[in-house]
Amino acid sequence: MAIFVDASTKVIVQGLTGGQGKYHGLRNRSYGTQVVGGVTPGKGGTDVEGIPVFDGVADAVASTGATASFVAVPPRAAPAAILEAAAAGISFIVCITEGIPAQDEARTYSTLLRDHPTVRLLGPNCPGIISPGKCNIGITAGEIAQEPSVAGPNVGIVSRSGTLTYQALYELKQRGIGVSTCVGIGGDPVPGTSFIDCLGEFQADPETHAIIMIGEIGGSAEEEAAEFIKANVTKPMSAYIAGVTAPAGKKMGHAGAIVSGGKGTARGKMDALRDAGVRVGQNPTEAGALMAEIVAGLR
Repeated sequence: MAIFVDASTKVIVQGLTGGQGKYHGLRNRSYGTQVVGGVTPGKGGTDVEGIPVFDGVADAVASTGATASFVAVPPRAAPAAILEAAAAGISFIVCITEGIPAQDEARTYSTLLRDHPTVRLLGPNCPGIISPGKCNIGITAGEIAQEPSVAGPNVGIVSRSGTLTYQALYELKQRGIGVSTCVGIGGDPVPGTSFIDCLGEFQADPETHAIIMIGEIGGSAEEEAAEFIKANVTKPMSAYIAGVTAPAGKKMGHAGAIVSGGKGTARGKMDALRDAGVRVGQNPTEAGALMAEIVAGLR
């Protein structure tokens, strides 16, 4: 099994005719993902290397039966694209767009919760999701992901950082450890999917036997995840928190990666996770090594 997406997931790409949408949409298709259509207003009736393009998401859904959307449009167009997909019946939306104003993110997320409570948004400003060997939506390179084995143990990955998502995948592949699903939730202040959402799904997934969590400074998501882990997660975990040396009050990379008012520090997050029984590495490689030890103990 996998979480959120699998081999049966049919995907449309909003912005397929643009540079990023075309490049990554075709890479997703080459990986084996069912990319069944694209959406660009005014370009309906055309195609991108055999993938039909529609003027609107509703037309694409009606024609293809798509249930997931990959949003690869500029920041000013992304909120409307997300809400259009939800209104058209898409149940899983991946938005990689960076630079959406926080107020627009909050307004869009609140609208989804109010009007489309069954729709899951991943992102914005995230690398996407990959269930190795089954489905890849977003910008993750499929070749760095080890497919899960039938016998296991297999690991689920959830990360705020795109780059560290890739490193976590590769650290496990170098050790021959399979991955059930890897979810990049993004580092913006208002993510559509949280650590807790993913941890709950991994806990319930019989193909996931252990979990890696990659966090970073800023906000309280990691501390909240630690409380959830204490109460609900029985599977062994390792983790890494980026930003140990980050100065207070200075944004570090992501819009949400800022220590403010003495809160959101890497040390506080690491302590909270350790208190929840998670093995915390001092760097991404150590987190991978800790997971290798965990997996060895499960075999």
